[in-house]
Amino acid sequence: MGFVLAAKTGDVPPGTIREFQVQGKAVALANVDGQFHAIDNTCLHRGGPLGDGPLEGAVVTCPWHGWQYDVRTGKVGQNPTVGVECYAVEVRGDEVFVNVGN
Repeated sequence: MGFVLAAKTGDVPPGTIREFQVQGKAVALANVDGQFHAIDNTCLHRGGPLGDGPLEGAVVTCPWHGWQYDVRTGKVGQNPTVGVECYAVEVRGDEVFVNVGN
């Protein structure tokens, strides 16, 4: 299906992460120093909502049990051989588009 509108740039200020529904998928959209990154919103451990966790630099911490993910790669900090899916992001003006691959 390609890129679809996920949010306005102002919806995710620098240093924050938020959850959005994109083509029926829960996506965590992060703003790291003006660069937007999109990962699957569901933690691999127990399904916690990554978009509700704190973002420090490029690392989001799951609010349920503390698993940490690099939002640039989706990889788990404690075990970089596993991770959540990353999605391509395009910023067009003040809109953020995400391709979840559906």
